[in-house]
Amino acid sequence: MAAIDGLPPLRDVITRHGLDAKKALGQNFLLDLNLTQKIARTAGPLEDVTVIEVGPGPGGLTRAILSLGAKKVIAIERDSRCLPALAEISDFYPGRLKVIEGDALKTPFEDLVTEGPVKIIANLPYNVGTQLLVNWLLPEAWPPFYQSMTLMFQREVGLRIVADADDDHYGRLGVLCGWRTNARMAFDVSPQAFSPPPKVTSSVVHLEPIENPIPCSAADLEKVTMAAFGQRRKMLRQSVKSIGGEALLARAEIDPKRRAETLSVEEFCRLANCL
Repeated sequence: MAAIDGLPPLRDVITRHGLDAKKALGQNFLLDLNLTQKIARTAGPLEDVTVIEVGPGPGGLTRAILSLGAKKVIAIERDSRCLPALAEISDFYPGRLKVIEGDALKTPFEDLVTEGPVKIIANLPYNVGTQLLVNWLLPEAWPPFYQSMTLMFQREVGLRIVADADDDHYGRLGVLCGWRTNARMAFDVSPQAFSPPPKVTSSVVHLEPIENPIPCSAADLEKVTMAAFGQRRKMLRQSVKSIGGEALLARAEIDPKRRAETLSVEEFCRLANCL
């Protein structure tokens, strides 16, 4: 494996700092620096870009992003054991890496960057990845503070993100992502690329915000999709009974005998607007 910078191999960094991955933190460290560069390249050109990274761990992806010319990386890391390893990267790239120790779910990301463009690139911890994505998808202000998101998830979650109507993986996440972004699967990552290897294949997903999505309340769309997919095998007249039932469907001009997975993003927005 070719080196991408003058820093030690990640395996040595992990051993030296005693960074065994913690299951409770959803950690699986990427060791292949060529692969981390491939993830970073998926985000497009990084020169003059500020990158937000969540869960850098020992810094494999961080190093890749910086080696490709990112102006600055702001990394949020909850595990204090990783801070010395990240400090070594900061010393190697003076003034270009800012590490914030904290919980990403409680981080006000919009306040971290004073000037753009901003891209989010992260191998997200499995236990918080989906919630972080939803938080980034549903801010009141739109277009959002970021230009794109390049994120790694379990493959199952990745399929849900890019799914369209009538797809077996289509659900609430597919509607929310389809409403406000253009999302695509970039490539899969084998379990053997991680330490420790997870039990499932991972996927890198790239999402770009739609500047003018269908006008709709995010809160109402969440309410509608949660009800509709909460009983996804039932007809809509039953699954949305708690939020208006057949009267709501009639206002939206949607057949009450249809099931949630057959509705397009536009139809879900229509339902939300009729609440």
